[in-house]
Amino acid sequence: MSLLEVQNLVVEFPTRRGTLRALDDVSFSIAPGEILGVVGESGAGKSLTGASIIGLLEPPGRVASGQIRLEGQRIDNLPHERMRHIRGRKIGAIFQDPLTSLNPLYTVGQQLVETILTHLPMPAAQARQRAIDLLKDTGIPAAEQRIDHYPHQFSGGMRQRVVIALALAAEPQLIVADEPTTALDVSIQAQIIQLLKSICKTRGAAVMLITHDMGVIAETCDRVAVMYAGRVAEIGPVHEVINRPAHPYTAGLMASIPDMEQDRERLNQIDGAMPRLNAIPKGCAFNPRCPQVFDRCRVERPDLMPAGATQAACWLHAVEKEAA
Repeated sequence: MSLLEVQNLVVEFPTRRGTLRALDDVSFSIAPGEILGVVGESGAGKSLTGASIIGLLEPPGRVASGQIRLEGQRIDNLPHERMRHIRGRKIGAIFQDPLTSLNPLYTVGQQLVETILTHLPMPAAQARQRAIDLLKDTGIPAAEQRIDHYPHQFSGGMRQRVVIALALAAEPQLIVADEPTTALDVSIQAQIIQLLKSICKTRGAAVMLITHDMGVIAETCDRVAVMYAGRVAEIGPVHEVINRPAHPYTAGLMASIPDMEQDRERLNQIDGAMPRLNAIPKGCAFNPRCPQVFDRCRVERPDLMPAGATQAACWLHAVEKEAA
């Protein structure tokens, strides 16, 4: 049983020059206790997918079609107030910059206690104790004293732990983590990743981890969805996608990661750039940059299809599909 199901999600932005389609027919699911990584270049639609799920799409962006279901209940068409309650209670959010998630005028304890009291029925003293326990769980030393400190008194890594504690305050079943380690140095990144993994194990929460770092994906996730130009290019188990990429774009991403065992002058790169929303080419959006492009790619847009152990939106695997 899936905890989160995203079905044929389309997100559009109306502009004076016409409607731009930022997400085009995106589908995936996440099971309880699973970490799904969402990876791709800047502008692929990763963060927009996360914002759609937590109900924080910036206007005039809107969900034009498709459905988002949490525990079988549709949440993409709920009124603002209903969604606000679900956002804290059932879905927690961790953003890239912890300073934007924390109010500098309140102590971290005040912010945690307020979140707990909003979503869980308990007296204030119990909420404070729960806040201290959450800070301890997320690895903040001397939590009894630190709870009364302000955000600026914490380092970047400690602030991100506070944000994770805030996201966990009401025991949500789903956590959407948008680039949670990007602003941190490498040793702190590893600690935050370890923390997210242990949360999944101990609490059975599902995590959608948005990042552009394949190293983080390899270290953390069970499955990975590779996005390109507002669509899912490939989705499957992490070790399969990393070791046997089925989509030329995924293969390009993998090849561009530096290999410590090889001595080379230049890094591999994918030629060209991702198309702008108002200039997405006909057929497969990746076709102008693809080293294996052929005629069908330029005229017909592929959907996800079986490609070995994963699914890829690539006509190279149409033979498998037809054979099946």
